This record gives sequence, structure tokens and C-alpha cells, in this order.
Amino acid sequence: MNRTIVLASNNTGKLAEMQALLAPLDDQLCTQSSLGVTEVAEPHPTFIENCLTKARHAARHTGLAALADDSGLCVPALHGAPGVHSARYASENTSAQRDQRNNAHLINQLHGSTERAAYYYCVMVYLRHADDPQPIITEGIWHGMILDAPRGTQGFGYDPLFWLPELGKTAAELDVTTKNQLSHRGQALRRMIIRLGEE
Repeated sequence: MNRTIVLASNNTGKLAEMQALLAPLDDQLCTQSSLGVTEVAEPHPTFIENCLTKARHAARHTGLAALADDSGLCVPALHGAPGVHSARYASENTSAQRDQRNNAHLINQLHGSTERAAYYYCVMVYLRHADDPQPIITEGIWHGMILDAPRGTQGFGYDPLFWLPELGKTAAELDVTTKNQLSHRGQALRRMIIRLGEE
């Protein structure tokens, strides 16, 4: 069945990635901004609550099925921080230097700690309509370690600090194809594709 699905994001890179993976299902994916829907606040302490909020907002304002994701970096030594605050860990500032400031803040918070384990987490939600009582929910987890200094120029966010011991590289040193195969978002999206295919 051909569906039109609104993506509860204005990220064109994310749209292109998801469109490519959804192509075999013949579903049409469009960003919420293309339909005049603004972003919604994400005030909750958990990824799943924020994800559901974004999906419901997009579905309610468009009358379409909605797909949303929420993700971030979790460091057990910091009690799960930065977590849902990953994008604004250092401050609410949205400047071009935000990633660098967040990375510097993370390095500072872990200064002197020998516990460097971390993982990226992504949860993805599909709602058939705004009041769907049984959303499809998938997730992905990508384990690594946090370095004391950035390495690599690819990716974004905490990728330059996210060390993958089995590869001997950071996430910022991976090509796009390899990263998408391994990443938390790639895992969650592939699981979602399977579930949507079953629908």
C-alpha cells in the first residue's frame, strides 16, 4: 500500500537517507516544514516521550501518518548525560560552533575519569494517525568510547570523540556508507522498514 508519511523533522539530510531506505515500499516521505508544520518543543526527560510528542504533533497538524526519531549520546559515567540534551549540552546556543562547544564540555566533564564507555541511542516512532493507540517503535544502540581529543572530519555532533575500538577509528573517520550500516539511527531505521513492510 502506497502511503504518504510526514517526517517530524526539517533535516533534509535525514529526509534523503530515509527516502532511500523507504524506496522499496513505494511510500512517499515529506518533511513537516514542506507542509507548513513548525517544530514542537521537546520538554521530556526520555527519548521515547520526546519522539512520540514530535510524531503526534506532525500527524495532528497534517492528518497524515508520521515518522519521528529522537537520538543522543549517553555516557554511563555521567549518569546517562548528555542524553536528551545532547544537542544543547554546553548551552542553548544554536551557533555554528555548537558541536565544538558540546564536545569540549563532554571532555571537561570526563576529565580524570577512566570510565570512558558511551553509546549512541536512537528511538523511532511511526504513527498511523495522531491518536494511534499502538505506535510502531524501534530502536538502535551503537557502543563506543569517548576520547580526550577529537579525531576525524566526517559526521557531526560527538562523532569526533566517539571511538570504535573494533575499527580503530572514530565515527568521524568513517565513510557515510559504513556509518549508516553501523549507527544507532541506521539500526532503528532498518528495523522500522521491516515493520512498515509488514504493515
